[in-house]
Amino acid sequence: MKKILTLLIPILALVAGVAAGDILRPAPEGTEQAAAEGDHGDAKPAADEHAAAQAPDHPTAANGHAAAADHGGGHGDETAVPAEAWFTFPSQFFVPLMRNGDMGAVMILTLTIETGGAELPAMEQQEHRLRDALLRELLIHANTGGFDGNFTSEARLAPLRERLQKAAQASTDLPVKAVLIEDIARQAS
Repeated sequence: MKKILTLLIPILALVAGVAAGDILRPAPEGTEQAAAEGDHGDAKPAADEHAAAQAPDHPTAANGHAAAADHGGGHGDETAVPAEAWFTFPSQFFVPLMRNGDMGAVMILTLTIETGGAELPAMEQQEHRLRDALLRELLIHANTGGFDGNFTSEARLAPLRERLQKAAQASTDLPVKAVLIEDIARQAS
């Protein structure tokens, strides 16, 4: 009897865990909304929400660039170009911090450019030109002491964002709405 109980208890625990997980699992998105709208007898919005649930809000390309979906008047046109898109550089920016000929630290930044959805493929083609312009501006910022002290304060980051945006706009004829600093860190060497 002892041997049977030692085998039976883990099996019962497994079955109870599976049953509890199934009971506590959240309902799929849209199920609650469709049920609530079904009570009101309005089937058309439920169909629109079902179509919206199947279309991703942020389609991601294979190289990691994401674009926001255009929510203005979506009449099922799947070829619609998103109103805004974000181009994230596939690799980080490494900016050496030089003092008296020695590299004291390295700034590591991840930058993203906000642009129009139609311009995203062209922006990807101009990645190298944009990277050069932004890195040049980051080096100027580093050499003038911009990364010294509390470099994460908004008073220090706002002018940097503005200078990066102007540099990106000067290097391309594509619309650059903003340059976003996603990650920033200083690594001592």
